[in-house]
Amino acid sequence: MVDHSSLSHPDAERYELQTTATNLRSDSYSGNRFVPPANMDHDNEDQRVHESLPLRDDDSASAVKDDRKRLLLRLGLSFFLFGLINNVLYVIILSAALDLVPPSTPKGIIAFCNIAPALVAKVGWPYVLKGRIRYQKRLVGCCLLSAFGMVVVAAFDSLFMRLLGISLASFSSGLGELTFLQLSTTYHPPSVAGHGVGYFASGTGAAGLVGAFIWWEVRGLGVRTGVGLSSVMPFVIPLTYFFLLPHPPAFASLSLPESYDDEDIGAPLTASYTPVATGEEDDTDEPIERDSEVQGKAHISLSAEDKWRLVKPLLAKYMLPLFCVYLFEYTINQGIAPTLLYPVPSADRHPLMSKIIHSVRDYYPLWQLVYQTTVFVSRSSISLGIPPLPARLLPLPAVLQFFVLITLGFESARGIFGGSGSDEEGSEGLSALLVFLLISLEGLCGGLAYVNVFYRVNQETSPSPPDDPEREKQEREFRIGSIGFADSFGILCASIVAVPTEVELCKAQVGRGKTLCRGL
Repeated sequence: MVDHSSLSHPDAERYELQTTATNLRSDSYSGNRFVPPANMDHDNEDQRVHESLPLRDDDSASAVKDDRKRLLLRLGLSFFLFGLINNVLYVIILSAALDLVPPSTPKGIIAFCNIAPALVAKVGWPYVLKGRIRYQKRLVGCCLLSAFGMVVVAAFDSLFMRLLGISLASFSSGLGELTFLQLSTTYHPPSVAGHGVGYFASGTGAAGLVGAFIWWEVRGLGVRTGVGLSSVMPFVIPLTYFFLLPHPPAFASLSLPESYDDEDIGAPLTASYTPVATGEEDDTDEPIERDSEVQGKAHISLSAEDKWRLVKPLLAKYMLPLFCVYLFEYTINQGIAPTLLYPVPSADRHPLMSKIIHSVRDYYPLWQLVYQTTVFVSRSSISLGIPPLPARLLPLPAVLQFFVLITLGFESARGIFGGSGSDEEGSEGLSALLVFLLISLEGLCGGLAYVNVFYRVNQETSPSPPDDPEREKQEREFRIGSIGFADSFGILCASIVAVPTEVELCKAQVGRGKTLCRGL
């Protein structure tokens, strides 16, 4: 025992601190929680003692939260790249349509070959094939098929071979979109699955802008070089899948919310989560699977009756709104927008428009730029933290899209603002402004319909009992895959309707003395 009175004042104070530190290590903890003595002063020495203590509960929680944010960031970036790369070749082909076929060939044949094979993939794979999805093999196959299709387009000059290459790339794009949406259902809880869908939709929206920009930059190199360079882009998909994407088991060890109401994800309340062993790790760790496990799961597959039972509730709730939105949307883009032409604006009355529009041919690219921009914004709504549409409002974008279709059709055929003589230029300016606003609404409606329909399907719970996780997994994958053909079928129908629509609208314009559509 040391006599305190024999120590000088500084030595006594130092001794007191050392004794306090010793007592803290032995007596001042309950678990890992720090309990400071009532008479302890918060000076620098105390801070050094505190920093040498074991990790506290709140520090551990902070580390877990950082891990969760890091995984969610990787997941979001991965699905964004999936959507971007999978759809960007579709946009490049459409942007290059004028350069890919002879002038005498109808450009509609490019649109048909760019969508029909994708429709075949979206119908054939979920409805015809049975059993488990091998995501690794499917994604590698899509990558190789897309690259090969673009190489065929670049290497051959004949119309048949180029259409064949476009068809191969289209088939791969349709199968890829289906696969990525199905892949999102393997993540749990719903907060994580919805996170993936939101970023995938955002990536598909960005593809419109990125694809058009890429072709604008490389078109000067010629079709062979420009398309040939784009053939390397599909290889981003397997690289992302194997090296960036966190696979479903990575989220099993984290403490995640049971509902999609987490401030780190930034999305609203939705279905609750009941943990089940979904078996998604079987695909990511295929080499270590036991043969008996693989054979047991291979015997589980959905019959035609099972698929019809699952599809029936989706027809009116999800498929019909999605089909209508895309039918109206692409009828506008392919049949009405090419006829929304006005005289070149003068610099004195329209200083801004005159810097953008230098010839009548500039109007259609402008409308497409406005459309693609608003599609990107609306498809990114969930990834930006904007609440999804309530299920009862899913038909709303289709209703608004029909209004846009009718209004733009009337503007093209008759002209809403009319105008003649000295007022003609002013009325044309008002008409162009109206078209700008309506095209923006068109893009917003199309993007909102896409992201909200697939988000809602992704969040639905399976009707299968929880003691059959493999069947539940296949049902979730089939449901989101089964509605994928609705948008492609709408686009295909629109490509058929758009041709006579454009012809008739041009005739109506010529009949009222507006001949701009004949000069293109």
